[in-house]
Amino acid sequence: MTDSNAADDNWLIDEDDDELPASGLGAPDQRLWRVLIVDDDVDVHAVTRLALRNVSFKGRELELFSAYSGREAFEILRDTPDIALVLLDVVMETDDAGLILARRIREELHNAIVRVVLRTGQPGQAPEQRVIIEYDINDYKAKTELTTQKLFTTVISALRAYESLNMLERSRIGLGKILAGATNLYQIHSLREFASGVLNQVSAILDVGSDGVLCLMQGDTGVTTVVAATGHYAALNEAELMPTGHPLWPTIAKAFAEKKSQFEHPANVLFIHTQENREVAISVTPPWPLAQIQRDLLEVFCQRIAAAFDNLYMFGQLRKAQEATVVALADLAEFRDKGTGGHVRRVQLLSSSLAQRLHARGAYPDEVTPQLLDMIGLASILHDVGKVATPDHILLKPGIHTPEERAEMQQHAAVGQTILERASKMVDGVSYLTYGAQIAGGHHEHWDGNGYPNQLKERAIPIAARIVAVVDVFDSLLHERPYKEPWPHTEAVNYIKERAGKQFDPEVVAALLDMIERDPSVGRTPE
Repeated sequence: MTDSNAADDNWLIDEDDDELPASGLGAPDQRLWRVLIVDDDVDVHAVTRLALRNVSFKGRELELFSAYSGREAFEILRDTPDIALVLLDVVMETDDAGLILARRIREELHNAIVRVVLRTGQPGQAPEQRVIIEYDINDYKAKTELTTQKLFTTVISALRAYESLNMLERSRIGLGKILAGATNLYQIHSLREFASGVLNQVSAILDVGSDGVLCLMQGDTGVTTVVAATGHYAALNEAELMPTGHPLWPTIAKAFAEKKSQFEHPANVLFIHTQENREVAISVTPPWPLAQIQRDLLEVFCQRIAAAFDNLYMFGQLRKAQEATVVALADLAEFRDKGTGGHVRRVQLLSSSLAQRLHARGAYPDEVTPQLLDMIGLASILHDVGKVATPDHILLKPGIHTPEERAEMQQHAAVGQTILERASKMVDGVSYLTYGAQIAGGHHEHWDGNGYPNQLKERAIPIAARIVAVVDVFDSLLHERPYKEPWPHTEAVNYIKERAGKQFDPEVVAALLDMIERDPSVGRTPE
């Protein structure tokens, strides 16, 4: 302020130092209240800092920022999060610089919760009634009326209002995260993945950072198992059971015993009880005590994820039933063909790994979808299910097949596809049976169009079938059959290489060779 009155020199008068609160030193890891002083007079900054040096509110001290023009203040507000209060002079580089900044805070920065207190040494230049009505400010003070005690009252009132508005805003954001997070959790397929998703959502809701989050589960036996752990507790992922000597154990045990959440900083344990009578505890250790609004949000989140947890359990049971059905069908086909023992299980593992390698290489992004990656392993088990229709004298023949027998044998591809397509129509959407039908019908097709049963060519052959085609032959070469001895690993690899671009998709072969280069034991039976 350039033209201050003589009275302005004494605008901050110590009325009674004894009335000031004692310094409240909170925990060193607690955040500070951020206050921005905006004034073009250096002395105003100095005396304001002096007056507020011992002020604290709810155990949190003040962190003071200084700006000497409206433009500088705008940049600080734009770049510095969580400023709670702006003590703003009206007259600075222009007669209305403070008023312009007040408007920019709301309209350009869209910051509706920071509290703005105007301080002026020339009240007549910006009449109070007009300013209060036309500008979104929270208080208007003449510098001549601001004593130390009144400044303290103004600051504390502004911080209390900011805290209330901030809680409302965090509640709104937190509830949005809960809704989005719980929805995402319904798309997860494994308990560990589910727990990891919960941990991420909890960290997002807290929005305070965390040294780590721990998810535990306890069943009817009372045994506490570690489901997932992050950050500082990541090492517990390797420990199946929760160590009772761990510092968090007393609070965790109390949560399970009392069947309710525990907030005993630094240990905070969220308790979740599901309809399926499983109990889950999530331990979080934020660097400062959780505010009540954070506790309330986490309790709401726990209610939501309890339902998601039950759905996951039921989905898991359904998935296991599907897998059991698929395995039973494959076992039925393999039961008659004693020479293929273990073949379908090896095909399952290698098909899944090969699909993942294709994905990592960026091959066929439109075909190698997350859905395929999830289902191809189990679906590949069904590749020879059509052999149930092959007569024993052909299926079990130890020698070379005649042309007629070969033609009869080749019918298993079409038979398998027909059986699985019929079954897949009983299920909405894409399922294991959908991919199983593609694999059963297409894993004997050749890249160059010389395969069977439909002489499909190149990418007209479904990607799942092109993957299993390579895996099926590779595994068959490496293991004994009624009509052949196992091939050496090198010869089997060379055969696959030679057939790339003829029998096999070159990209799939390249991915297999990539896997073998990374791990030479790929395809070998462990001794």
